[in-house]
Parts: sequence; structure tokens; C-alpha cells
Amino acid sequence: MKNFVVKTIANAGALAVAIWLIGDITLEDGSTGRKALTLILVALLFGLVNFVVKPVVQLLTFPLFILTLGLITLVVNALMLLLTSWLAGVLDLSFHVEGFWTAVLGGLIISIVSWALNVALPDED
Repeated sequence: MKNFVVKTIANAGALAVAIWLIGDITLEDGSTGRKALTLILVALLFGLVNFVVKPVVQLLTFPLFILTLGLITLVVNALMLLLTSWLAGVLDLSFHVEGFWTAVLGGLIISIVSWALNVALPDED
């Protein structure tokens, strides 16, 4: 359970950094508390997308992974971020990613920050 909480906090932190750095990734809501709650919900949604959909996409793109020496991972991460943005819109959360190249840059930032936070935060169960 603690591992799940740590990963969710790391995802929320990584999403917050991406929102802060990239103008076309937005989180628009009223108060700071409302934004924090929305960010946690989007982090949970992002974690769910990465848990359920990403392995299937990675399996289907495995030949491209070999062919591109792993660079297709940037595209897969961007697609997962765009899917999260779409699902957030369906669920009426105020998170939006504008365009594919924004998603590629956002996915790269989220991957780096999430990795760093997972290294820094404890992950014991």
C-alpha cells in the first residue's frame, strides 16, 4: 500500500513539474486545494493508464522498439499522456495536454522527474 502511495505522489509531482514547465499542459481549476485534488486524481488516472494500457502498447510496438533502439518509448509515453488528458476531459477534470509534440516533451519530463522522485522517496511495502 505504501508503494502505491509513493508512486502516486511521484506521479503527481512529475505532472506538476510538467505543468509548471510547459505552457500547453494545463491544470485549470479554482483554489490551490482544488488544484491539488485534481492533480492527485490525474496522477491516479495516469498511473492506471500506465498500468493497464501501456504494457499492451509496448508489446504491440516491440518490433519498433528494437528497430528504433528504444526511441519509440518517447512516442508511447506521449500517447499515454494524451490518453490521460482525454480521459481527464471525459471525467470532467481540468487537465489538458495540447498536441502531440507537447505530449512528447511532457512525457520526457514526467519520466525523468518520476524516476528521480521514485529514487528519492522510500518504496517499502
